[in-house]
Amino acid sequence: MSSENAAEPRRIEVGGDQSYPVLVGSSLLGELPGLLGEHVRKVLVVYPRALRTTGDAVREDLAASGYEAVAAEIPDAEEAKHIQVAAFCWGVLGQSDFTRSDAVVSVGGGAVSDLAGFVAASWLRGVKVVHVPTTLLGMVDAAVGGKTGINTAEGKNLVGAFHPPAGVVVDVDTLATLPRNELFTGMAEVVKAGFIADPAILDLLENNSLDDISDHGGAVLRELIERAIAVKASVVSEDLKETGRREILNYGHTLGHAIELAERYQWRHGAAVSVGMMFAAELSSLTRGLPDAVVDRQRDILRKLGLPLTYRADRWHQLLDSMKRDKKARGALLRFVVLDDLARPTTLEGPDPALLFAAFQEVAAEAPRGGAVQLG
Repeated sequence: MSSENAAEPRRIEVGGDQSYPVLVGSSLLGELPGLLGEHVRKVLVVYPRALRTTGDAVREDLAASGYEAVAAEIPDAEEAKHIQVAAFCWGVLGQSDFTRSDAVVSVGGGAVSDLAGFVAASWLRGVKVVHVPTTLLGMVDAAVGGKTGINTAEGKNLVGAFHPPAGVVVDVDTLATLPRNELFTGMAEVVKAGFIADPAILDLLENNSLDDISDHGGAVLRELIERAIAVKASVVSEDLKETGRREILNYGHTLGHAIELAERYQWRHGAAVSVGMMFAAELSSLTRGLPDAVVDRQRDILRKLGLPLTYRADRWHQLLDSMKRDKKARGALLRFVVLDDLARPTTLEGPDPALLFAAFQEVAAEAPRGGAVQLG
């Protein structure tokens, strides 16, 4: 699935009523004007403090292309996903007289595209947005699919909108400065894509060294990224608003989001999803007869990547309460994505609480001394 010519970007189409391309390659900033279109005059470039240099470079590049480019620097990571930060961005848009024909560009990880996408979706009831993800997690997950959202005290992504971007620019060169542990925490979403839809991803992870997997200029990482994006693009093309098949993308996320909330977002998303996938696999074994070999394979791959497999046992009731408020729940019924077998996901609704507890016991660990420890 890798591009035959490394100099040419791979174009992956996300279909649906509002189709758009995801471009994967190197040195792709020049693709932004084509994605923004000829009617856009003003562009708000949203980026986190940690990426000030990159954000400024994107803004300057757009200004050189003739746009009136305005910057909005926001907090790093999940601290960006608050209503106060969205209000700050709305203020910049208002003070700069942005109209419905103008656009927003996000530069950063998943939290940035979630926030910037929500700002674009809500400004004048929807303006164009283009995402430039700079983390592996952003590239394979958050920037693709049209989901936007912010967090509240009660949970993650409870406020948001479906707002497909006009395009996504996945420039693998931006991964060069990403710390290796952050690259591997983002790899949790790639693993997820392998287990729900594309087992070739798992073969690549098993048959290559960690050095090859993490080489931003290498063919292995490029193919992993392309395959994971292709899985999400295929699913989203069929079901933008998560009324059916798109739910499979939540494999590992119900417990994962609850862990993130319990840890006040001090755990990386991929680390929490890793534990969530192990929980979902154990629940699949108990309720759907998922073969032990598949559960073991998932554990082995996540362990190879250095991702966590367990979470503190004393938090179960807190996690259960959080999952009941999860946006995937339906009324009083909890819903989980589980596996009948490899690449055969399905939805489990209202499972017996005793089975949930039994599955959690398989991933439970003693509470760390001196408080929670951040992983990833």
